[in-house]
Amino acid sequence: MSPPLPAPDIWSVALPVPLPRRFDYRPIEGHIPAAADIGCRVRVPFGARELIGVITGVGPAEEGGPELKSARALLDATPVLEGELLESLRWLARYTHAPLGEVLAAALPTLLRHGEELPDTRSWGWRLTEAAATARFRPGRPQQLAERLAAGAVSEDALDADMQDWRTAARALASRGLAERVAVTTLATGAAEPGPELNEEQRAALAAVLEARGGFATLLLDGVTGSGKTEVYLQAIVDCLARGQQALVLVPEIGLTPQTLARFRSRLGVPVHALHSGLSDGERARTWTACLRGEAQVIVGTRSAAFLPLPRAGLIVIDEEHDGSYKQLDGLRYHARDFLLVRGKALGVPVLLGSATPSLESLRNAELGRYTHLRLRHRAGVAQPPRVRVIDVRKRPLQAGLSPEMVDAIATTLTAGGQALVFKNRRGYAPVLLCHDCGWTAHCARCSTETQGTPMTVHAQGRRLQCHHCGARRGAPNACPDCGGLALQPQGAGTERIEELLSAQFPTIPVLRIDRGTTQRRDALEQLLGTFGDAPGILVGTQMLAKGHDLPNLALVAVVGIDEGLFSADFRAPEKLAQLLIQVAGRAGRAQRAGEVLLQTHHPGHPLLHTLLEGGYHAFASIELAQREAAAFPPFGHLALLRAEAQRIEVAEHFLRTAREQFELTEVQLHGPLPAPMPRRAGYQRMQLLISSPERRSLHAALDAVLPSIYESPDARKVRWSLDVDPVDLY
Repeated sequence: MSPPLPAPDIWSVALPVPLPRRFDYRPIEGHIPAAADIGCRVRVPFGARELIGVITGVGPAEEGGPELKSARALLDATPVLEGELLESLRWLARYTHAPLGEVLAAALPTLLRHGEELPDTRSWGWRLTEAAATARFRPGRPQQLAERLAAGAVSEDALDADMQDWRTAARALASRGLAERVAVTTLATGAAEPGPELNEEQRAALAAVLEARGGFATLLLDGVTGSGKTEVYLQAIVDCLARGQQALVLVPEIGLTPQTLARFRSRLGVPVHALHSGLSDGERARTWTACLRGEAQVIVGTRSAAFLPLPRAGLIVIDEEHDGSYKQLDGLRYHARDFLLVRGKALGVPVLLGSATPSLESLRNAELGRYTHLRLRHRAGVAQPPRVRVIDVRKRPLQAGLSPEMVDAIATTLTAGGQALVFKNRRGYAPVLLCHDCGWTAHCARCSTETQGTPMTVHAQGRRLQCHHCGARRGAPNACPDCGGLALQPQGAGTERIEELLSAQFPTIPVLRIDRGTTQRRDALEQLLGTFGDAPGILVGTQMLAKGHDLPNLALVAVVGIDEGLFSADFRAPEKLAQLLIQVAGRAGRAQRAGEVLLQTHHPGHPLLHTLLEGGYHAFASIELAQREAAAFPPFGHLALLRAEAQRIEVAEHFLRTAREQFELTEVQLHGPLPAPMPRRAGYQRMQLLISSPERRSLHAALDAVLPSIYESPDARKVRWSLDVDPVDLY
């Protein structure tokens, strides 16, 4: 008879530190470790400080091992990370080769990461007090809110759907003692609105989604812009709710969240929770906790929503699945879409990927039969595809980057009562400040090298210079620092300069600029678009306007400055440009008004433009996939990028050369070390080593073999280094 196993008497704790190892602690006094502790947060001493970690295991202390410190506090009575989510996070740590403690910390909202208690997740609403029965209200928003509350308490979600700026009115009533905030038990936010009748393609797509319920499947909803993909999502979610399950919807940008929330709330009639970086720490923690407790039925969020607990999962939807913003580019470098595919399989629920321009990886998976390929080839309702025209601007005079033909087309659109969108994927006033006398240009001192200057972008109509890479700012000089000349001229055009020109050209027409500079405040994009209305007007914006926005009166899309994307060294650049052009063109003609798209270029005969115009996105994708296969690039090969930064280039290079020597003992191909495409940033010299393999298994075997010695290397402490598995940008 074998001897009994020793009783567990230590906790293994994952801590948010860049070390790929476990940390063992003795439990708090009087607590006997048990498997039920796994997934609970714990406060422990770590050097001279205290850290919040997550218990990942229990077991016996090692005989003859070092004396262990005791934990200071057990923060949870029940696990906050458990079951499928904890196991999926363990998988993510293995796949990204990141320390488990950093992965678990990234999955928790900030307040929980800092040791705060799980927040109150009760639903809240407002009701009138007894004093309101005899009060007199002057006409205005407080009176409107009082009338809305006259029949009884109303949830805050319902008020969000019904009224604008109701919170200000609620505070005004509360200050007079006429209204109060109360906990409400109702789950409904209002009557669910019926949706439009689906066309044949939509019905077939919905039927395929419903057929997949109850098990894991990946479905690629590949539909042209305006084809009604969101309507398919909504009806699939209605079925999910009818079965008492949760639905998670991922969108790529914060700006899409309010629009999606409003539409979902009106159609579903249940509270729709949000999770994105524009919320406060408290709001994010409440949404996360509501998901943990199974209270949140529908959640709409950006990338970090991939970490939400889903104890009653029924459906996962990833809108604009091709979008690069789903990949985290610093810290824990994960891809939300790919992680949710892993979670969907573990949860046993269908994952619906939607896009008008699917990623080449997803199209390849559909070709191989790994994904069910659902096509929506026609726009929903009476909307027709826009007419696309290329404007050749060679030897043509340009004002703020706009050709006379483009300005004339905008004028014609406005005269006909339509709206125009001028798309320029560069914010600021101008990309470069140049001295016309001697050729001096304003470069960023922190990002430029002796051989490669990084221009500072001109902002504020020429009064301020800003580096869009490191954030450095300074005032524009009054005279050239080299020759003393006064002929300093902004070169090129950004969104600010285009806005200035169009405001002067059309003084009676509203011109609205949408870029990072105008949308920093919470819900700023929603508010700006809300003021735009349906009257004739002009939108000037960057790529945030290319995604998902429904502008029914938009008749013209004018795309300025696509040439820089035609000749990029990044192998993904053609795919990104094709997706961007198709997406921004899809904003035009989405209702009954006919749409037109103008593409302004110095290279009208470029093969990419020819393929897109003649055959559309799928013709381009077929050609690009063949080229990727010939070059053994993803999805036909697998990449990892080892980056290193140091203030001296030789330090970063030595670190990567040492790493290369170790990788040469494995079965992978190596490229570098080479300077990064942007060789200096914020004062640090940047180098990179590209690791590739035709087989994913071989790539990860090499990383498993080499990374432990890299972590232990003295050189690793002299540089800032990172590993990016499946990089989307070779920057």
